[in-house]
Amino acid sequence: MFLAVEQLKVSYRGQAVPAVDDVSLGLNAGEIGVLVGPSGCGKTTLLRTVAGLEEASAGRIALQGETISSRQKHKPVAQRRIGMVFQDYALFPHLDVSGNVAFGIHDMPVAERNARVAEVLARVGLDGLQARYPHELSGGQQQRVALARALAPRPRLLLLDEPFSNLDAELRERLAHEMRTIFKAAGVTVLFVTHDQMEAFAIGDVVGVMNRGRLHQWADVHTVYHRPATRFVARFIGDGVFIPARFEPRDEGAAMRTPLGLLRAASGSPLAEFQGAGQCQVLLRAHDIVYDETSPVRARLVRKSFQGAWFLCTLQLSSGDLVLAYLPSYLEHAVGDWVGIRPQVRHLAAFAQES
Repeated sequence: MFLAVEQLKVSYRGQAVPAVDDVSLGLNAGEIGVLVGPSGCGKTTLLRTVAGLEEASAGRIALQGETISSRQKHKPVAQRRIGMVFQDYALFPHLDVSGNVAFGIHDMPVAERNARVAEVLARVGLDGLQARYPHELSGGQQQRVALARALAPRPRLLLLDEPFSNLDAELRERLAHEMRTIFKAAGVTVLFVTHDQMEAFAIGDVVGVMNRGRLHQWADVHTVYHRPATRFVARFIGDGVFIPARFEPRDEGAAMRTPLGLLRAASGSPLAEFQGAGQCQVLLRAHDIVYDETSPVRARLVRKSFQGAWFLCTLQLSSGDLVLAYLPSYLEHAVGDWVGIRPQVRHLAAFAQES
């Protein structure tokens, strides 16, 4: 494992609850890992501890097999060979682009340093802007300069703390895809922090969902979305709701009896643990519900939110349970109307009944 975080705990003096509590995760070389969660969940503290800016209270962080943080050992920041990009980019206003990028490699011979600056600027798409100053650049260009500066010393690991937070939504989405391409081309291992789950999905190979200092799940993006490990992950990721269900064993496979009818589990759905457990709940995403006026299942439109080609709609079943659905925006259904829907569930995630 290239980066291994093992049962890490980080506590601040005077705080009863640890900022990071028993977190374990790993990254292979060249992988991009993303930590996502609400503000104050501990993801930035975890990142800063990997960087060496905070000290571990317990547990261990290893990079390429070398322990860099533990209760007994704290390797200095400057010796970790870790690059970091901050929210505000932290560019030096009195230095031009070349000067900013070269700041961390001033010990290189001049010719080698200039060649490395040109190389990383070309990699991030800023070739030809070497003589400009930060105030002459757009927000996206400043972010790229900060990334080039972090890449210039050839770090073993690159850490990014919400680097797109100061950019508008459209630019954030575009840069997220571009940054993934840059990271992969550079072959760098990355740990990225964001509060935006769409950024996490656009960039990450693996995604970790944190809340109140704990890591609820660390898995590939498909698994996190379709197989949430906890209720928190299910609620935090995507648009979805829980409806009551009862496990029903079938010759052709497991199924759940719900107010929408019988929902069959796709191959590999983890439902066996609910056999004989009585009532439970299943997670239904908005894309699991399909508009179908020929369906015998009817639901009352409670609210709708325009999203371009679709309305994200909240619908109330005759049982009183609520579901979400994407309905085509060309439909003229008003709040209060009854519409036909049917379930089309490819991944069925079930959870024990809440007490």
